[in-house]
Amino acid sequence: MNPADCPLCRTDGGLLIHRDALLRVVRVSDTPEHPAFYRVILNRHVAEFSALPADERRRLMDVVVAVESLLLSELRPAKVNLASLGNVVPHLHWHVVARFADDAQFPAPIWAPALRSRDTAALCERLPALDAALRLALQQLP
Repeated sequence: MNPADCPLCRTDGGLLIHRDALLRVVRVSDTPEHPAFYRVILNRHVAEFSALPADERRRLMDVVVAVESLLLSELRPAKVNLASLGNVVPHLHWHVVARFADDAQFPAPIWAPALRSRDTAALCERLPALDAALRLALQQLP
């Protein structure tokens, strides 16, 4: 994919929570049934994790772990899903998604057909505080 055509090169890819020289963290806003869905996105256009130097791989994974840890401690989900697929958008990014036992697809993947409906209003109310905690935690990473 040409970087000029890449949606993750052209836009932040969601609500920007943190940006540094290497990467950014966004909250994905186009999945209302999964409001606690974050992405850790490499700033430059690279398709494969193995193409990064070791120090950048470590930094990227440290940020993924920090996001996962905060989701676990602040929201207490049943599970946090981590994925780096890139089939549709071959720009290196990790999905970090808090999953709850009553979410629409649980325990199936988020792209599976919905099994139930769920009111996410209470969860959505907690996200600004989570975003602020993420900003602070990510600024404090070495």
